Amino acid sequence: MAVFVVLLIVGALAGVKTLQIQKLMADGKSFASPPECVSSAVAREEKWQGTLTAIGSVTAVQGVTVTPELAGIIREIAFESGAVVAKDALLVRLDTSTEEAQLHALEAQEELARLTLARERTLRSQNMVPQSELETAEATLKQNEGMADATRAIIQKKTIRAPFGGRLGIRLVNLGQYLDTGKPIVSLQSLTPIYADFSLPQQELARLQTGMRVRVTTDTYPGRQFEGTLTAINPDLDAQTRSVGLQATFENAEQLLRPGMFARVEVLLPEEQPVLVIPATSVLSAPYGDSVYVIESKPGKDGGKPELAVRQQFIRTGRAQGDFVSVESGLKPGERIVSAGIFKLRNGMSVIENNELSPKNELAPHPSDS
Repeated sequence: MAVFVVLLIVGALAGVKTLQIQKLMADGKSFASPPECVSSAVAREEKWQGTLTAIGSVTAVQGVTVTPELAGIIREIAFESGAVVAKDALLVRLDTSTEEAQLHALEAQEELARLTLARERTLRSQNMVPQSELETAEATLKQNEGMADATRAIIQKKTIRAPFGGRLGIRLVNLGQYLDTGKPIVSLQSLTPIYADFSLPQQELARLQTGMRVRVTTDTYPGRQFEGTLTAINPDLDAQTRSVGLQATFENAEQLLRPGMFARVEVLLPEEQPVLVIPATSVLSAPYGDSVYVIESKPGKDGGKPELAVRQQFIRTGRAQGDFVSVESGLKPGERIVSAGIFKLRNGMSVIENNELSPKNELAPHPSDS
């Protein structure tokens, strides 16, 4: 009897749990998550100035590694690392004690030869010496002058000066060091103005001409643009890449651009081109491609009021400008897309729009903390 009662209780409990599970499953099937709140924007057509983009490098108008022409021991270092120097500023002076002693002796011989020549001319005018002695005296003076000038040139070459004005790099030598011929002393770069070298495919050659505006951006200064001018176009093309070499000049008054920098270059064309633009925040980037969420209307449940839902649409983006990016394919003008809140969405999810708190997108933004 007791066993029957126990079995009856267990069966009743199992029946209750079964009913509870079935109810939870039914509620789960009928449950609908509340719609997500998103900001929206409309894909619209605009006219942007046409550009030709390329990757380039920043180079100095004048840049050298200062080296000695003659070997010697360093007796004076007249610069500091990173200093700005003018043209002909003294950098390094090598030991010239031997050459200076030789110069004194040669100058004495030169003076003696000059006096001898003057005496020979006087005597010749009186017809007291032959013409050959006068010519010998003239030749001796020229020979002594040449030997003295050669020694002065050696002394001058051991006094190393800046070949042009610019900014020095890090000093690579020390006082008292024996400096061999061609050994680097310091880097000297002229930073104002400065060049950007790049290339474009040959099919763009007909659209290029000197004087065009050029814009450069670099990862060193995010959000900063540098304006310059296209100043040189190579007359010949690279036979392997079929590209034309170009050079733009930038004032670089703040000396922010430095030789060797990687740069993104845009040549601004005079004509404007129609483009389809959307906010850059609308684009969801992934390894398999870029996409946006298009907002569409769908029928409400049980014939109720229509609702909004999102559909993931893959697109191909073009160039960016300010807070916007151009779309080359995948969208049509007038389609409404999600501009904020894309990371919490999935395909087919219900949404509601709220654009009250969304920031305004601009073609030329000016952040307050920039």
